[in-house]
Amino acid sequence: MSIDQLQAETLAAIAAATSPEALEAVRVAAMGKQGSITALLKTLGGMSPDERAVNGPAFNGLRETVTAALAAKKAALDEAALNAKLAAEQQDMTLPVALPAAGSIHPVSQVMDELAEIFADLGFAVADGPEIEDDWHNFSALNIPESHPARAMHDTFYIAQSPPDAKLVLRTHTSPVQIRTMMAQKPPIRIIAPGRVYRSDSDATHTPMFHQIEGLVIDKGITLAHLRWTLETFIKAFFEVDDVVLRFRPSYFPFTEPSVEVDVGYNSKTGKPAGAGQVDKWLEVLGSGMVHPRVIEACGLDPNEWQGFAFGTGVDRLAMLKYGLTDLRAFFDGDIKWLKHNGFSAFDLPSISAGANP
Repeated sequence: MSIDQLQAETLAAIAAATSPEALEAVRVAAMGKQGSITALLKTLGGMSPDERAVNGPAFNGLRETVTAALAAKKAALDEAALNAKLAAEQQDMTLPVALPAAGSIHPVSQVMDELAEIFADLGFAVADGPEIEDDWHNFSALNIPESHPARAMHDTFYIAQSPPDAKLVLRTHTSPVQIRTMMAQKPPIRIIAPGRVYRSDSDATHTPMFHQIEGLVIDKGITLAHLRWTLETFIKAFFEVDDVVLRFRPSYFPFTEPSVEVDVGYNSKTGKPAGAGQVDKWLEVLGSGMVHPRVIEACGLDPNEWQGFAFGTGVDRLAMLKYGLTDLRAFFDGDIKWLKHNGFSAFDLPSISAGANP
């Protein structure tokens, strides 16, 4: 068979192939180890130099032509197969995309962020401290006597393996952070101390672990009027109700003198704070007062030179009141359904606050 005839037949077979499998069979028949073109190329070894000079270029030209034809046909078959697959698997691009599972921001974390921003506007820094405290920082330095009920086992978690020279407890408030700050930093001081605290109590409005934020101001000439203005500004900014109704009641705390408790007026139908004329119930939200001179003295400061006020509130209770939640225990149950319903999307957060305008 002549070269021209072999080339024509091979190219015709390539053109007639309708599948990758059929094209592969043509390739093997022509270019495989036992293929017709391979056999033709092997004959060059037995030819004389003159014959190879004439036939070599012709044989190699045949091989290159067939190789190019095979590559072109393979590309055409692959494209046809892809087009057929796309036509068979056509998707409706108007269907909504299935969104991946996304987390949400816990209401407590959201309220923590809101509080931090509000107090930052008022010039407060954030301070932190250990959750396992010694008896002195948690009680004694705060003018809490040995006989005080807060020290009793029914209210405080004591660490069994405490050092012999100090009783260790799970802190019952973040007030020890105030003590540590006054001992480590020279006045003036203006801080908030947010964090977890622990008490042996559990019902719809109390949990063994909860979140608290306390504030402390130490400076010269501080009065109860400064405390009242700070609390009013904070509560109005947090609840975003300009005419929110507050009630200040005399109280007693060992670490403040005088001491006051603050109630927020709210509407029982909405379960949220309300303005004047809409209040029919009250909820205690924080305790406060002027820092007791004994506390200031215990931290190495002169109470005749430095005065201050302190306040503390439960973050979880503020979240309940602002967002209409009813049971404090649900905050810590780990119920995904509850969190999906009450949590905040990172992409659709409520306004953290309008900010405090001092």
